[in-house]
Amino acid sequence: MRWYWWLMVLLGIGGSLGAYSLAPIGQSKWKAPAWADTLKNPYANRVEEAIKAGKTIFQQQCVVCHGDKGRGDGPAGMALSPRPSDLTSEEVQAQTDGALFWKISEGRGAMPAFKNMLSEEQRWQVVTYLRTLAKK
Repeated sequence: MRWYWWLMVLLGIGGSLGAYSLAPIGQSKWKAPAWADTLKNPYANRVEEAIKAGKTIFQQQCVVCHGDKGRGDGPAGMALSPRPSDLTSEEVQAQTDGALFWKISEGRGAMPAFKNMLSEEQRWQVVTYLRTLAKK
């Protein structure tokens, strides 16, 4: 499945295939449902383990669009409109772990849904790693 998204991006046909039609018309900000904020990260007390695993997953699955430092400047991300989120931004970092977990799980537009590609544990590990990307 992952290769399919790459192919769409590299051929520049993601938009023409309706990749962005999944976003509600007129929605400018991607908001997770309120119940997602109640989800608790099971790695709250095992941060180091999760960061290491999450970084590996991020490098394998996310860097191409979000870039090495998570700024939305990966090589494939540069071709997308809208561009991938800057994961270091205050706007992203202010979201709850549950909201980030939901977005990673469900996807939207060019952002694939990882719920069928990564285990629940792996998605939480990515969320934990994303916290290390915050601008300092």
